[in-house]
Parts: sequence; C-alpha cells; structure tokens
Amino acid sequence: MKFPAEPFKIKVVERIKTTTRKTREKLLKEAGFNIFDIPAEAIYVDLLTDSGTAAMSDNQWAGLMIGDESYAGSKNYYRLEKTVREVTGYEFVIPTHQGRVAENLLFSTVCKSGMIVPNNTHFDTTRANVKANGAKAMDLPIAQALDPALDYPFKGNMDVKALDKLLERDRSKVPMVTCTVTNNSAGGQPVSMQNIREISDVCKRWKVPFFLDCARFAENCYFIRERESGYDKKSVKEIALEMFSYADGCWMSAKKDALVNIGGFLAMNDGELASLLKQKLILIEGFPTYGGLAGRDLEAVARGLIEGLDEDYLHYRTAQVKYLGESLDRGGVPVVKPIGGHAVFIDALTFAPHIPQSQFPGQALIVNMYREAGIRGVEIGSLMFAEKDPDTGEAHYPDLELVRLAIPRRVYTTMHMHYVAESILKIFHEREKMRGFELIYEAPVLRHFTCRLKEL
Repeated sequence: MKFPAEPFKIKVVERIKTTTRKTREKLLKEAGFNIFDIPAEAIYVDLLTDSGTAAMSDNQWAGLMIGDESYAGSKNYYRLEKTVREVTGYEFVIPTHQGRVAENLLFSTVCKSGMIVPNNTHFDTTRANVKANGAKAMDLPIAQALDPALDYPFKGNMDVKALDKLLERDRSKVPMVTCTVTNNSAGGQPVSMQNIREISDVCKRWKVPFFLDCARFAENCYFIRERESGYDKKSVKEIALEMFSYADGCWMSAKKDALVNIGGFLAMNDGELASLLKQKLILIEGFPTYGGLAGRDLEAVARGLIEGLDEDYLHYRTAQVKYLGESLDRGGVPVVKPIGGHAVFIDALTFAPHIPQSQFPGQALIVNMYREAGIRGVEIGSLMFAEKDPDTGEAHYPDLELVRLAIPRRVYTTMHMHYVAESILKIFHEREKMRGFELIYEAPVLRHFTCRLKEL
C-alpha cells in the first residue's frame, strides 16, 4: 500500500473549527502577517511544527498516573536514564524541559567568543544558541543538499572534506562538531551511517568531540534501513545504537521522535562535561533528576522513546509524509526531493519566481495558505535565516527558500492530507496573484517568531 493504514485506533478526538476567509484576513492583519501570532483555535490544519504536537498513546497517558514528583531521585528519572542508555549507549543522562534548554546548556558551557561550531545545517534555535555565546555557526552541507529537485537519498549529509579542511585550519577554535539527524533545515533529509562514520573518523583524528542533535533520530535510522546498503536486515533500534556509537554524545528535543508534548535530554560519556552541565542545570532549571520536568513527563518521555522506534509506526509515519509530498509533486508543486521524514518542504523560489528573496516568497506562501484554507506552515528561508553584513548592511540570503509543512505525529488523517494538497494546488494554479512582504518590525535574534510585516 502506498499509504499504509494507521497502526493505531483513535480513542479521543479534539474538535477543530473552520473559519471564514473574512475572519482569517482580519486575523492576519492583526498579527502583522506573522503566522506565529494567529490563535491556534483559528487554525484548521496546523502544520507549523512537529515539535510537541504529537498525540500521546494510552500507554504514555497511563504513565502520567505513576508520576513520582519527588524533588530528587524520582523513580521516573531512573526509568528515563535506563531507557536513554539502552537506546543511545551513553552513560550520563541529563533531563531538560526541551531541546532548546539542552542547546543552551551545552553551548554556553563549551563556546567562547571567536569559536566555530560546524554542523551539516544548523536549525534556527541551534544557530541562535551558538551565536548568543559568541561563536560562529558554520553550515557544511553537501552540494546535493542545495538542489531541491535532486532526488538523492542522503541530502542531509555533511561535507566531510570541508570539515577536515576547517579543522586543519582552525582546530583550536572548534569546541565540538555537531550533526543534525535528520537535517531539518535542508528539507528533513536523512544523514547516512557512512557519513556519520566519516565525520566520527575526522573528529577522532583531530581530537574534537562530536555530538548529534538527535530530535528525529528514529526517522533518520528508519531511512538508513530503507536506503543504505547493508542495513535492510537490521532493526531500527540496532541501527540507532550503531549511529550513537560514532558520536561522543547527543542532545534531544523529545518533543519530536519521543512523541511527547514537553521534554528533552543531553546524554554523553564524558563525566567531566556532564558534571559541568548538571551544575548549570541546577542554576537555571532544577535538580539533575528532574531538569525542569514533572516526574510524570519524565515517564512519558521514557515510554515515548520506545514507541518512537516501533517499525510499524515509522513505516506509517514516513509514508504519510511521502503521500502528501507526492500529491503536491504530481500537481506540479516544486517540493524538496526525496520527501523527508517529518515534513514536506516546498521550494518557494520556484513556486513564486516573481517574488524576490528580499520580499520573502516563503512567507507569502505561508500567508496565502492560511488566507485561503486555514492551514498554518512555517517559512524556512530569507525571513528566518537572512543576515545583514555588520559592515555594509547588505543582506545575505540563504541558498534555500523553503516552506515547511511539518506533520504532527499520530494527529491528522489521510483526508486532512487530501485537504492540504488540494488547497496548496489551488494556490499554485493562481500563484501569480501572490504578493511579497516587507518588514516593519524585527527583533535582533530569531526575528521570524515576533516580526511584523506589511503586504506589498
């Protein structure tokens, strides 16, 4: 079957409401055309993010009832610690309330002014946390990642030769090498085991730590099994253990592949680094056995990590995303190929070639998706990533101008995917009507979250 039936039954439903175009126009203007400021109850299909938006299982909800809310030494922490060790192989486990805090703890500890942190492609919060601590976030994607239409199995890979040259030139400035699996900013594309192994070899040769941003590790490992030679007979859990073995540690927003609404962690084998991170954790989040989370949430993460590795679920999950992507592709909509694991990415530059990057074509598509159909997505392009030269003021635009349709896990049905595809196809056929935008307010950091715009 091209789109396998859901490997679960629906026990509880949440009502979603439709709105009129007139209401949506009013809300857009009040929000300054920033889709983050639209009330969730006014969204029909919400594809803004797959982070924290999953539907938890009956097993996870049952786990909430045995939450141990002890300040120190909660039994749920030990359950989480045991599970993370089994999945990753790392000894030291530090819970956090989400991935962003894990990034903040890590980079505020290892980064100093003038340092460089390489990655296959940093996502927005990772980049911001690196920059906030005085370091430069350097992206080293492979050339194939910059061609949205190219069907290449592992477009999430890092350019290992470029990494080697960087370390040869600036080893003293690199506190660690990082790799995001799957590569969100490059279209939700997986990283191959061979590439991870090669990154590991380079890091060992130059004696630099290697950490994985593993928010979507299960989806990445599923793609390795499906696409990489020699892995078709291995379980996803076995593949995950091998993948983690090549790195020195990881951080995770559990709000993705651990299928929870809140939670995250850091894990590593370096006890000295773990001790430093725990000291800082106590200062800003709480005791190291709860890390800003209730005991019940620790339990939900532990159970969700195991459920996220279920292969029937992963088959359904990736197939649902692929179904939406192929529906758009058949209609002529330019999407990033191959279809990624957690989202469909639309190439906004090709979708609306009459809108220059300086006028945010991705945001124009986002606005029109909500205006026409009540669908919310997110722009990953010039609004999110363009930077101004500090000396000349000239804007430098990213290579990719994308719109991400992130599909929450176990939330929407096939008919919702039909609705999204039909709505975007309608916009595509009338795309010459789309207009660009200009900024009227922007914050100095992560401007896309709070900016306000004017339609041209």
